[in-house]
Amino acid sequence: MELLILVLVIGAVVLVVRTVNRNRERQALESRRAADLVEVRKVADEDVTRFGEDLQRLDTDVLTAELDDAGRQDYQRALDSYESAKESLARVTDPDDVRHVTEALEDGRYAAACVRARVDGRPLPTRRPPCFFNPAHGPSTTDVQWSPPGGEERQVPVCAADADRLAQGADPDVRTVRQGVGRVPYWEAGPAYGSWASGYFSGYATSGLVPAFLLSTMLMPGWGGYGGGWDGDGGYDGSGDGGDNGGDGGDGGDNGGDGGYDGGGDSGDGGGYDGGGDAGGGWDPGGWDLGGGGGDFGGGDFGGGDFGGF
Repeated sequence: MELLILVLVIGAVVLVVRTVNRNRERQALESRRAADLVEVRKVADEDVTRFGEDLQRLDTDVLTAELDDAGRQDYQRALDSYESAKESLARVTDPDDVRHVTEALEDGRYAAACVRARVDGRPLPTRRPPCFFNPAHGPSTTDVQWSPPGGEERQVPVCAADADRLAQGADPDVRTVRQGVGRVPYWEAGPAYGSWASGYFSGYATSGLVPAFLLSTMLMPGWGGYGGGWDGDGGYDGSGDGGDNGGDGGDGGDNGGDGGYDGGGDSGDGGGYDGGGDAGGGWDPGGWDLGGGGGDFGGGDFGGGDFGGF
């Protein structure tokens, strides 16, 4: 009898300890998620403001030029995308919501580029992914070979200005975001920016224009950065489809989105990006290793860290 009581007491203590630990972990996760939301929302707000300023300058050009019906349609599309981005930003309550903002901005910037081409009498630009170094630069115009300090060279889509900078031996104009007391390139800033980048690049997943490492990392609206995902009670789920991103990379979800312009087809479920450990794991800002030796940037090409799960 005494042994039974002892076993029951020990079991109760273990249960209490586990419950307390789970609650602490959940609180820490909620705090991290709230902090990430503040930062990524601020970055999206900066992007919306910059696009609004670009439209103001475009408005001046439009006033001095005569646009045909197609030109006016492009201009209206740019304005509508700006309004859509602002409305989506106002509704952001979760880091994953930010992709709707950047999807609208990506489409709006292409429409604005078409208007400028019509005003200048140039051919319309080819629909391409945004500039890798800074999506706010608008559609890329070419692909260049580039490597970060200490990393392996890879091909990335860039705008004309950054292509010229690189050709002259200068550094590209990289989009940096705040991390701690400093600023780092967005691709080193942590998993909160996965959805932000997804909105810009996921529409090109099937176009053949996006490098493999982007397809394996930035194009997943759900990833394991928050540690195995949340449950189905309205919390943050790392899989984007209600699944768990802990071991196999999650379900992946639909990266294209119904509202985006996919430049050649919706990326769809694509098999869920399920590849065992190849794209799983967490985020380590030290580099771009996709974990488990898989992926285009595997093997520590970008510094030997783990860029997994993004």
